Amino acid sequence: MSERTVMINGTAYDAVTGMPIRRQASHQPKAVSQPHPKPEAHHSHAVHKTAQKSQTLNRRIVKNTPHAVKPRPKARPRMDIQKSSAVSKFAPHPQGAKAQPKQADIGPVSHPVVKKAEKRMEMAKKPVAMAPKPAQVIKQEAVNEALEKAPSHSAGAHEVKRKRRYPRVLSVASASLALLLLGGYFTYLNMPSLSTRVAAAQAGINASYPSYRPDGYSLKGAVAYAQHQVNMTFKANSGDQTFTIDQTKSSWDSSAVLENYVSKKVGDNYIAYNERGLTIYTFGGNAAWVNGGILYTINGDAPLSGDQIRHIATSM
Repeated sequence: MSERTVMINGTAYDAVTGMPIRRQASHQPKAVSQPHPKPEAHHSHAVHKTAQKSQTLNRRIVKNTPHAVKPRPKARPRMDIQKSSAVSKFAPHPQGAKAQPKQADIGPVSHPVVKKAEKRMEMAKKPVAMAPKPAQVIKQEAVNEALEKAPSHSAGAHEVKRKRRYPRVLSVASASLALLLLGGYFTYLNMPSLSTRVAAAQAGINASYPSYRPDGYSLKGAVAYAQHQVNMTFKANSGDQTFTIDQTKSSWDSSAVLENYVSKKVGDNYIAYNERGLTIYTFGGNAAWVNGGILYTINGDAPLSGDQIRHIATSM
């Protein structure tokens, strides 16, 4: 037995590793030792048949020799992959596979500046304690609230509003009617002038309507016209007296009017008036004058005075 081996029951063991090396044979020829013989099975009663001396190794004497350490085989990567919550088409784990511990979900961490900004926003959202209202303001609010709840303000308000609608409509309608009547009145007043303009255009002369009319007389019917002639008749409002104003295109002057028209009718029984550059001949409530190439004559049974005739002549 050497220092590297230990003999136990005829079997040599390595002093360092404790592995059996060879077994002592008494009658059989010595067998060739193999690097790693297969250990034989031994029973306890065979070991303790005879008393043996203690063969415990003395570590102080036995040298600690270095021995070769076999390298560990590399562990194959396991195929157990943890199932992600975002993936729903993984096959189920086999029954014998061990469940892997769940890893902690690490959420996003807010930046300190963002935390401060959020804290300021939360502080701003908190209601600020308002100062107490003065007694006068509280009193005024109470009075206003009582007035709003009063029946006169709640029930009568709608009625007043409804009643106001109709007067407004009536006022608009009355104003429109007044404007219509006023327009009709002005149209009625200007109708003779409009009718005279139409007749003058049809007759082909520059006829006009007198702006002055004797009191108690108004235009009778429409303004009549013929070739180079326009005539209009005025009738008394309270009688049958009438007078007609004729306007005829002419090339006469005042002397020709006297000689060719007035003298042939009344001879020397006429009165001549000079008014605003016009020579007006009057006779028995009738008259004749010329102006701008138009001969004007007044004929009828109306008792017109000289002043009325002159006002008519100067207003045309």
